Amino acid sequence: MKPEISPRRSEYAPEFTLRLSPTPRGARLARLLAAHQLRDWGVTGAAAEAAELVVAELANNAVRHGRVPGRDFELRMACAGDHVTVELSDARAERRPLPTPEPDEGGYGLLLVAALATTWGVKDRQVGKTVWATVPLAGGYPRQ
Repeated sequence: MKPEISPRRSEYAPEFTLRLSPTPRGARLARLLAAHQLRDWGVTGAAAEAAELVVAELANNAVRHGRVPGRDFELRMACAGDHVTVELSDARAERRPLPTPEPDEGGYGLLLVAALATTWGVKDRQVGKTVWATVPLAGGYPRQ
């Protein structure tokens, strides 16, 4: 399936929306195309790396835990002043991620999202759910 890319500019914040198939390839494309869009917005360095990692983790979760055959997942990003908002929507409302202080058998994905984002959460949609995170654009990221 070809991704649908619709970069939109509003008077408030540039937005980027992408629909992809819920496959490992779709998750990889989400990260690659998000990275490209961040560069187009002038977001670079540690902030871009943090936003890319958040996209990668949330896209992977949408593929692994939110997949419904025949339904795409959607990535939406908005760049506003001092942060980028990342939203990943899928069709499985009943499989909601829960914040945990320790990694479960699945790994460190949501702990990584929580560490990189100032806030994150889940909201309901008419069909499915949206997991969102707000990633700051300025400082605060340790460089290796």
